Amino acid sequence: MTDPDRQPEDTTTPTGDPVVSKPYVMPDDPPEAELVEALQKEVEALQKEVVDARDKMLRTLAEMENLRKRTSREVADARLYGITGFARDVLDIADNLQRALDAVPAEARANAEPGLKALAEGVELTERSLHNALEKHGVKKFDPIGQKFDPNFQQAMFEVPDASVPAGTVVQVVQAGYTIGERVLRPAMVGVAKGGAKPAAPTNNGEVPANNNESDNVT
Repeated sequence: MTDPDRQPEDTTTPTGDPVVSKPYVMPDDPPEAELVEALQKEVEALQKEVVDARDKMLRTLAEMENLRKRTSREVADARLYGITGFARDVLDIADNLQRALDAVPAEARANAEPGLKALAEGVELTERSLHNALEKHGVKKFDPIGQKFDPNFQQAMFEVPDASVPAGTVVQVVQAGYTIGERVLRPAMVGVAKGGAKPAAPTNNGEVPANNNESDNVT
């Protein structure tokens, strides 16, 4: 049974003494010299980062500019030289048209019947139109007759004894040459003179020295 005179037990937890936080003590300020030195180091570090970032930016810009120029050059070369194979095949057509024109002498063409004359004129017009179309795409015909032989642009097929011109002069063109842009599409097949006087080497002023043998002929 419950005792009515019994006092209720105290169920609260004793809290003890109140906790008092310790006061915050400000640290001593560093000396002014150390503060200035620390700031100087920080400024120097930031300046170095700025210099490094600027250097990287300039390098990146230079690389991008070189890439742009290289890409533009490759695109231009692809546009110009991409038809090299096709142009080389078209040259056979140009050669056949030229052979057809050469097969009819100028005198026979002048005295030919109107039908044959019209046919020759049509072949000539076709040959001219074909060369105009090739030139529009950078393909040009060159004829080195009378020039000094250049193995970069010409292919010597035979030698021709001819003392009237300096040795090494192109005196006959068997097949015309063609260039595409700055490259040789097909070298010219030529005949080169031999037996003549060698071409005189130019002096420092670009002038050809006089022939010393002329004095031997004076009496």
